[in-house]
Amino acid sequence: MSPEQVRSNYERIRADVGGSITIVAATKYVSLEDMAVLVEAGIEVVGENRAQDLERKHAEYGDAFRWHFIGHLQSNKAKVVNRICELVHSLDSESAARKLTVPALIEVNLSGEESKSGVTPEEFPQLLEVASDVHGLMTMPPETGDPEASRLYFRRLRELAAEHGLHQLSMGTSQDYRVAAEEGATLVRVGSVLYAE
Repeated sequence: MSPEQVRSNYERIRADVGGSITIVAATKYVSLEDMAVLVEAGIEVVGENRAQDLERKHAEYGDAFRWHFIGHLQSNKAKVVNRICELVHSLDSESAARKLTVPALIEVNLSGEESKSGVTPEEFPQLLEVASDVHGLMTMPPETGDPEASRLYFRRLRELAAEHGLHQLSMGTSQDYRVAAEEGATLVRVGSVLYAE
């Protein structure tokens, strides 16, 4: 992974989604050493999945990025996230909501897949009442080789957000970020497409 390649991929993604969408570089599989490549490539916002990795990477590269948390949030990890992150994309429990002091997006599981985190659309309003600073919603459609297959989920999320006066939409990953942008994403979370040689 070279800074030039990452920068070139980043610029291509930026051209695809436009200037108003925040590109979040997913760093789950980026080593501590390789975070330096992201700094050099001009990446601004990173999203980490695990609180312990977040702490480790932030200790080394604190001011180099704006930090988001995009993984499953356990309430006992809220303190770490509160200290480091400007936004949590994956709030899905009342216990975590009560401990969170930074803005959050509620993760909604629209596909009903057991393996995915998130609240159901029916449970969502209840969590919205408990959480103090919700800016929007996030979802993860089923994995697919066809980006168009995600469109329905993104559209539903946008409608759900609009019904509740929420404006931020974290949707779209390497597999379908272009479709997410077309459907109103304000944040896309990309990994493999950003780091590809």
